[in-house]
Amino acid sequence: MQFNQVVVFDAADLETESAFWAGVVDGQVRRDDDWHMISVDGRARMAVQLAPDHVPPDWPDGQPPQQIHLDLWVEDREAAHRRVMELGARVLKEAGDDNFQVYADPAGHPFCLCWAE
Repeated sequence: MQFNQVVVFDAADLETESAFWAGVVDGQVRRDDDWHMISVDGRARMAVQLAPDHVPPDWPDGQPPQQIHLDLWVEDREAAHRRVMELGARVLKEAGDDNFQVYADPAGHPFCLCWAE
């Protein structure tokens, strides 16, 4: 049995959230009233589900706590940083000596840009 995986984000603002992730992954958005599917090269990869009462996680250890996050491995961390910031991300934790930096998407979901040294 083969499974296709789609990561689904809850958000109160479907348009902002789906535009952000479509921009990050160079995808296209198919819009329904309460669901936006993001496809890359014709394959469903991500979705955003309407959650009018969505409360963003308070990273790193607040309430509500983070329950899941994405690690996005990039080759050019400066270009990836510029791109996600232009799309509406905010930095939650600077990289420092680590090989990752933590961000929040427009709905507050944490994700990391990671790179190999």
